[in-house]
Amino acid sequence: MSKPIDSSGTRVWLVLMKAHRALGRHASRSIGQFEIGLSDFAILEMLLHKGPLLVNEIGRRIELTSGAITSAVDRLEARGLVRRSTDDTDRRVRVIHLTAEGKACIQPIFAVHKQVMDAAAGGLSAAERATLIALLKKLGTSAEHTAPGPEGPVTRKGDPRKP
Repeated sequence: MSKPIDSSGTRVWLVLMKAHRALGRHASRSIGQFEIGLSDFAILEMLLHKGPLLVNEIGRRIELTSGAITSAVDRLEARGLVRRSTDDTDRRVRVIHLTAEGKACIQPIFAVHKQVMDAAAGGLSAAERATLIALLKKLGTSAEHTAPGPEGPVTRKGDPRKP
């Protein structure tokens, strides 16, 4: 008789973490060959695919602190890859735009990165990848809604659990 498969939340986390590390190694190597940091790559890639964004929105999406995103944007701006502008409705807000030089820089880097990541995911069929993406989105949304707060674990409705 075969042992039942462990499908616990802990096992999901462990398997996901190991897969993330393996894919992360591919990503780091593909990006690193261009002598660009991961945060700079993430900013340029986001601007390439999303268009101009608020500096704090970029920082939130790629999980950089206010100081780190400011330093990264300063670095990219000094290289002529991005430019800052003020928001039309609130002059305190800064919008980050990809420059023509930035686009010319990130497009070939992203093309190589895409090929590397497609090869890394090659163990799955296109249909399996689509299913995996849908399941990971569902898992992320569920985890986000049940994340513990300062009061401890929460239920789906957001109410603190009583001991």
